[in-house]
Amino acid sequence: MQDSSTAPSPFPLRAYLFLAIVMLLWAGNSIIGRAVRDDIPPFTLALARWAGAVAVLLPFAWRRLRADVPTLRAHWLAVLVLGLLGVAAFNAFLYSGLHYTTATNGLLIQAAVPALVLLVSRLVFGDPAPPLQVLGVVASTIGVAWVVSQGQILTLLHLKLGAGDLLILAATLVWSFYTALLRLRPAVDPLSFLVATFMIGALAMLPLAAHEWLSGERVHWHPGTFGAFAYVAVLPSIVAYFLYNRAVGAIGAGRAGQMIALMPLFGAMLAALLLGEPLHAFHLWGMACIVAGILLAAIAGRERAIRP
Repeated sequence: MQDSSTAPSPFPLRAYLFLAIVMLLWAGNSIIGRAVRDDIPPFTLALARWAGAVAVLLPFAWRRLRADVPTLRAHWLAVLVLGLLGVAAFNAFLYSGLHYTTATNGLLIQAAVPALVLLVSRLVFGDPAPPLQVLGVVASTIGVAWVVSQGQILTLLHLKLGAGDLLILAATLVWSFYTALLRLRPAVDPLSFLVATFMIGALAMLPLAAHEWLSGERVHWHPGTFGAFAYVAVLPSIVAYFLYNRAVGAIGAGRAGQMIALMPLFGAMLAALLLGEPLHAFHLWGMACIVAGILLAAIAGRERAIRP
């Protein structure tokens, strides 16, 4: 069932501001996932993320969730699919992949989301892709490649995909389906929807995390692991998913997915801020291409929204 909030608006600036915040938080999530790879098993991190998010969110959402239970039950299949895709499967693939590949590679591969969202929306729902929006995807992709290759795009021809990269690619495909299918979410309170899907994610991670524990994998406790658990449970989970779902409802899956291209740029900025890595001219050129692509997609979406 699709509620009226999913109809794209011509040019809601607030939705784009929401998405910029989301991409910053998710870039940090990839960096954290890579940083604690030797201290926290991937499924344990995912379980702690969603169980922690439910624990924080449930006291605020309890009354709304109780009121929305009949609607959630009536649309249980859509809620289950969205929870398994966007919460459980995506993060299982992402955190597992970050154990075997760099955060930079992970962010680069996730930049394929805009193109994949357009493709999935076309194949599943028959949504047309305006030429201007396709051009925007191409421009943003070039910008991402420029940043990651440090201005030497031809070096990407020699890029080899390992096991970790393939897991990130699987996460990217899963997220593209989640974004395109968000139009199917039931007309319930946003907090109720988050709690329901987060619970699905936590329950799906429970047996996988138990298998890690039985296999002898353990969390190495220190202040950094506590900080990682707190960060992933609150900021890229509760805050980011709430803002992302609202933005997709406001501007549509295609334009929202386009903003994923900002993640590699934000990742480079976070690395400069937190790790002291320098920013170079290629970062600025890449940023220009990414922003140009986002603007082209926004204009294409605006023209489509106001066209009779």
